[in-house]
Order: sequence, then structure tokens, then C-alpha cells
Amino acid sequence: MNNLWNDKEAKSFKSDLALRVYTSNLLGRSDELVLHGGGNTSVKSCVDGEDILYVKGSGWDLVSIKEEGFAPVKLEVLKQMAKLDVLSDTDMVLQQKAAMIDKSAPNPSVEAILHAIIPFKFVDHTHADAVVTISNNKSGIENIKKVFPNFLIVPYVMPGFILAQKIYEMSKDIDWETCEGIILHNHGIFTFDDDAKKSYDKMIEAVTLAENFLEENASYELPNIEAKDFDVQSLLEIVSKEKGVDIVCKVNQTPLALYYSSLDKQTVTRGVLTPEHIIRTKRVPLVLEDENIQDAIDRYKTSYENYFNEFSKDEIMLNPAPNYTVVKDFGIITFGKNEKEANILDDVISHTMNAVLKADKLGGYESISLADSFEMEYWELEQAKLKK
Repeated sequence: MNNLWNDKEAKSFKSDLALRVYTSNLLGRSDELVLHGGGNTSVKSCVDGEDILYVKGSGWDLVSIKEEGFAPVKLEVLKQMAKLDVLSDTDMVLQQKAAMIDKSAPNPSVEAILHAIIPFKFVDHTHADAVVTISNNKSGIENIKKVFPNFLIVPYVMPGFILAQKIYEMSKDIDWETCEGIILHNHGIFTFDDDAKKSYDKMIEAVTLAENFLEENASYELPNIEAKDFDVQSLLEIVSKEKGVDIVCKVNQTPLALYYSSLDKQTVTRGVLTPEHIIRTKRVPLVLEDENIQDAIDRYKTSYENYFNEFSKDEIMLNPAPNYTVVKDFGIITFGKNEKEANILDDVISHTMNAVLKADKLGGYESISLADSFEMEYWELEQAKLKK
């Protein structure tokens, strides 16, 4: 993992928030750390004599975020929220918004409370591929502990208040000065420091450790596979009809995509790499082998409806048509309302494919459960990101 810090560039950023923007942009430049709105960062500062947490605004991309993309929230209010026994998503959003000193700023990240209770000035959070790859397999906890012995390791729980509450309880008796970071199982990694460069450096160093572990224990070679013929236009017309809008697609026939498409259906339908991806990808793709496209999509929709009916309470079902397709021995096809959306989905799936193949070398890829997947897919705070 390359360290992109540049002393000459950094000297031009004088304020806490300006430095926070700079290192956030550095994190965002690495696709291996964050993709399309993923991750979040914060800095604790003082405004008019009051402690304030500047935290990434919900929906902003780290690679392009500017000062106006950070929400300024009263730090003490967030800390008190962490101590509550129960806090609904609606109340969390309302209380965080009420505690902002600039009401025109974006809504704070869903992880604002967690950033507040970490007792360091700068806090960095990414969904680093290498870390999540090690985590997302049947030996995940064991291997994470091996690579990160001095990190606080947190079992998977829903992001937002539940996660902040969990870490608040787990960290009551830890020595923060010897804690090198936090690993969220199946989710990502936090690093922190009172110095912007050191917090960023810790992230790069930690992810490099994970990358080296994968290089030694989970490398793979791609065979040469010749792509078979497939009628992409027919698929596109049928999926457009199922979604009720004209869509475009991105066809991926890289060596990785061709090999992945040659694998069996069970291998390529084991869930998302990191929870927030599910709002874009759904939990699994449509897998097309030698069968009628409409019949295959009908079966996919029935399976999705069964999944929805098993876990839903009062939610309204999203369109059950697939968001991407694995076509046997042809490649990966992603769908979007426009080219940008299809390309974003292709980025996410490309990172997922690589992680699945490496995680299988460590004992078998394993994502979050069906129930957790549903909760994340239909979480109102994640759905709000798509609307933006």
C-alpha cells in the first residue's frame, strides 16, 4: 500500500479541518481503501470555545471531499448519545442534526458517535480490501488476531448507533495509548492519532500488513479462458423491462471476470464484501448458464421475494430484478440507469471477485448472514445515500 503523504503539500494546510480534508483525499485516492462513498473521517477541534467534531458528511466521497463536506457537531452531545441504552435511527439523525453548529452542513456520517468516543484528534475509517478479505472467511477472527494483535477486534454488528454502543462498552477498560486501531469484523478498519500524518500513516501501515499476509497466504494465478458467445442485448432488454426503466450495462471480460464466471453458482453467490455494498449490488447476482434468460430472471425474482418475505417487517420491497449478472464462461455484466452507475457497480464487483478468490485460499469466503444482509439492504440511512 503506497503512502501518498507529501510534506510539501501538507505544509500548505494550516487548520485542523484543512489537514483533515487533505488526508481524507489521500485515503480516497486508493481504491483498495474506499470505493464510491465508502469510509469516513473526522477531526476534533475547538470553535468559539466549544469542542466540535468535524465528521464526513453522509454520501460524500473521500477522494473529492472539501471542507464544506464535513458536518460540525458538538462533541459532548455525541459522547452522551453513546451512553444511551436505546436510540432509534430517526432520533439519532435528529439529535445529531440538532447538535450541529452549522445547519446548512450535510448530515453527519452514521458513524459520528463512534468517531466522537475514540479519544484522539484524527480518526480514519476505511473498508480496506485486504483487511476485509482476511476477515470475510471461516478463519477470519483467528487470522485477524494474528495480523493485528494490538487492535481492538469487534464482532460484526450493524453500523451506526449499535456499533458505537458496542465499542463504547468494549473500550471502557482498554488502554487507548497501546491500542493501535480497531478492526470491525466483515466491515473495515479504524486508525487514529492526535497527529493527522500519524493517523494516516497507521492506516497505510496496517493495510500493508494485511496485504503482505494475503501475498504470503492467499495468492492465486488466473488461467486463460476463452469467452463464449452471449446475447448481451437480449439480456439488457429483458432487465430493462423488469426494472421498468431503460438501463445501460458494463461488460467485464478481464481475465479475473472470465475466471470468476467459470466458477460454480454456489461460489459466486456468497454475499457482499462489505455491508454498504449491498445497497448497490443486492446480496447476490443473477447467474446465467445455458438457460432461457427470462426463466432465469423469474427464478431470481422469486428467490429475492422469498428472502424479503422471510426478514421483512414493514419495509416496502425494492425492485427484485438483479443489479448484475455472472454469465457462465462469458464474464460479468453490471446494470445501471446510466453509464456512471454501471461503472460504479463494476468497480465494486471487481474488488469483490478478487477478495473472494483470496479469502477462499484462507479457508473459505464468508460474508455477513442473510438476516444481517437484509437489515443493511433495507436500512433507511443507507437507502438515503442512494437517493443522493
